[in-house]
Amino acid sequence: MSYISAVDHLYALGHELAPALAPSLSSTATPAPRRKFDLAHMRALMAALGDPQTTFPSVLIAGTNGKGSTAATLASILSAAGYRTALYTSPHLVRVNERIQIDGAEIPDEDFARLYFQVDDAANRLVAAGALPHHPSFFEVLTALAFLYYAEQKIDIAVLEVGLGGRLDATNIVDPLLSIITDIALDHQDYLGDTIAEITREKAGILRPNGILITLPQHPEANQAIGEAAANLNLTAISAAPFIPPPGRADGPTVEVRHPDRSEAESKDLLLQSSELLFYPNRYTLNLDNQPLEVNSPLHGQHQQRNIALAITAATALRNLNSYNTPLTSNRTSYKITNANIEAGIRNTRWPGRLELIPGTPPLLLDVAHNPAGAWTLRAAIAQLPATRPRTLIFSCLRDKSLKEMSQILFPLFDSTSGDPERVHDRIFLAPIDNPRASTVEDLLGAAHALDVPAHAAPHLTAALAEARAATPPDGLILATGSVYLVGEIRRLALHHEANPA
Repeated sequence: MSYISAVDHLYALGHELAPALAPSLSSTATPAPRRKFDLAHMRALMAALGDPQTTFPSVLIAGTNGKGSTAATLASILSAAGYRTALYTSPHLVRVNERIQIDGAEIPDEDFARLYFQVDDAANRLVAAGALPHHPSFFEVLTALAFLYYAEQKIDIAVLEVGLGGRLDATNIVDPLLSIITDIALDHQDYLGDTIAEITREKAGILRPNGILITLPQHPEANQAIGEAAANLNLTAISAAPFIPPPGRADGPTVEVRHPDRSEAESKDLLLQSSELLFYPNRYTLNLDNQPLEVNSPLHGQHQQRNIALAITAATALRNLNSYNTPLTSNRTSYKITNANIEAGIRNTRWPGRLELIPGTPPLLLDVAHNPAGAWTLRAAIAQLPATRPRTLIFSCLRDKSLKEMSQILFPLFDSTSGDPERVHDRIFLAPIDNPRASTVEDLLGAAHALDVPAHAAPHLTAALAEARAATPPDGLILATGSVYLVGEIRRLALHHEANPA
């Protein structure tokens, strides 16, 4: 069977969150019953496939925001240390293969197709035999496929980003060397609970008796819930706080941004020609084992310092497990990771769509802020931009997200009628995402009108980007945000436009 057939078949399964959605404000549809997840179903599927997840060590990362950046940074460090490192993340920006990587390379199409139908055949047999009540979900199938691929490729370690929650997530069938919990905020309340404490208890489901927990101090309710979950597990808890630089330690400002398809020198030239954007880089010096550790991350924003700290802490924990000096070729329970490896891994991290600047006239800034906490983080980054620069917002989100709160955080920053003379040329363009969970244009416009902020509707993201380019002065900035799906599509359109200018 072909790759296209596999992808079509996968998407025909439907997104597992779709049945849980409340109808949009403009819809009279009745939502379908929410699907209930059970790890016993995932374990039955994996047993039928030979339990490939038991053939490699893994690290499990849960949280609301920052888990993808933490995973990408840690995986890059392990690759820099010479280990064959798998990275499993979700969702993807453009192609589903992005979720399943080894040493930065996506799973080839032919392997994806072959393994997809292997998983699907096993699932169908289990359903026919009554061993499963229904076919596994989109995410469960992808997780099984990833585990099969990693086992075939004889990886040294897998860095796994939890998809939703933690306790019942399909990734949680592994026995991780480390469990990492990143920052927790309100998100997916229909599944995880209505409070920070309830959501944290679900995320803390990735902890193991006698295991290792790596986290950072955060919201008091989250801190308490993590502590309560860990109390009876006899685990080792490690704080990443020592690897967060003191305020003012990061160098800056800078215009150093890497274009995805250009050399570093070409990227600088393009950027300097089209923009004077100022972002404080994450470049600072730490101390690790009484030696300097030079951090120079391509991930922008002060919030990334927390994710980098988690990755550094995880790397030090992995290299100190049992036998740090075990020969590289036979090391399966501890890893030989030097300070130089950590520096190189951080420096070489690639995680697009996170405060990513694509040079152009005008330039385009992409950020996947998809919940209120992410919107606040993005707002802090916007505050670093020159106030005199005209800016245009392209925004959309899924309807199970807090549209009202996200619009309150972001839209006033682009209000051309606010009375601020520096904002008179600003614009907001709203368009639906090509996703069954997308907010409608009517809902998006309603959020803007509720704030008395002018906004323009576009039928789709292609039109929104074209209209934003036409409306934004050459010395302005277009910012696209609100959803991973939006950023993925806008990024694809922007890179295609640059490669094929009209």
